Amino acid sequence: MTQTTIPAVSQWQTICPLTRIIPNTGVCALVNNEQVAIFRIGDEVFAIANYDPFSKAYVLSRGIVGDRQGIPKVASPIYKQNFNLITGECLDDESVSVPVFPVRVTDGQIQVGIT
Repeated sequence: MTQTTIPAVSQWQTICPLTRIIPNTGVCALVNNEQVAIFRIGDEVFAIANYDPFSKAYVLSRGIVGDRQGIPKVASPIYKQNFNLITGECLDDESVSVPVFPVRVTDGQIQVGIT
């Protein structure tokens, strides 16, 4: 498994309150003109690109959230490939990955980092 390095954040964009995302689901947000899939698992949040490289569609935010051996993941709603929400790596094909974005919760608000 490859280690993903997230670049330094130059600013944070507030997306929405944490309470607006139902636990174990995802939403899509436009961040710096890029679609970002934001997932809430309990009170943890993750952010990856919304683009599914297998179906070539912007659909990952609509995927099924779960875990594989303790690794938080989302299954694409089209062809069901699973993506690690921490690293962006495809758990079914290690040669494929999606970008990961810095994300945090501050004062109850989800924020995505812009690099």
